[in-house]
Amino acid sequence: MDGRDARRRARRYYEAIDEARYEDLRTLLDAEFVHDRPDRTLRGRDRFVEFMREDRPRTDTSHAIDDVYANGDDVAVHGRLLAASGEPLFAFVDVFETAENGRGFASLRTYTR
Repeated sequence: MDGRDARRRARRYYEAIDEARYEDLRTLLDAEFVHDRPDRTLRGRDRFVEFMREDRPRTDTSHAIDDVYANGDDVAVHGRLLAASGEPLFAFVDVFETAENGRGFASLRTYTR
């Protein structure tokens, strides 16, 4: 995968979450996917998808993507999480690392302010 493909994959990640397309989300992630975020760490693709589908605190949100940067297969995304009203809840930077086999994201670290 080149940088262009990695950037597209990152955008598809947010679209899948925002549109509740959890099987699409699952296909973008490696089986051993790990998400490190300020409030918790989620280990494993299935646990992460389950959290997004059933446990996340708010589902009435969407992601506004401001910039996507690629470094080979790895990606950093700067954006904002928006309430259903369009009001920004917080800004974030997500750093995705692609699995060695190139078949999905292996990890995601989220930084918020």
